[in-house]
Amino acid sequence: MTRVVAQGTFDLLHPGHVHYLRDAAEMGTQLHVIVARSVNVTHKTPPVVPDEQRREMVAALDPVDEAHLGHPEDIFVPIERIDPDIIALGYDQHHDEKRLGEALSERGIDCAIRRASALDRDDPERLLSTGRIIDRILEARGD
Repeated sequence: MTRVVAQGTFDLLHPGHVHYLRDAAEMGTQLHVIVARSVNVTHKTPPVVPDEQRREMVAALDPVDEAHLGHPEDIFVPIERIDPDIIALGYDQHHDEKRLGEALSERGIDCAIRRASALDRDDPERLLSTGRIIDRILEARGD
């Protein structure tokens, strides 16, 4: 069995999320997804959807075997518990692979780090980011 971990905010699910999770699932035989807690989302606007509801939505997706909420203080706690063979990063996630690898090594976590492929963005009407979905809603509602 090859255990894969994917992680992210997963606020307002869209085709980009589904593509990432399908790609991650193809890297192994079991996919665990860690859904970031709102308090840990500091690199972008905080999520709109509550933590547990985002976890529940991710858990309902076909490629996902188990969905977990991230730890409120230490992002490596669920990774240690899951003990993955591979960590699958989204193609556009802000993580520095070298620094992540060093941090994992310091914690005694031995796993590969891979990047998921990009989803074809040729169609400008496709909403492939939460920010674009929110912008479209605001435009449609006249706010």
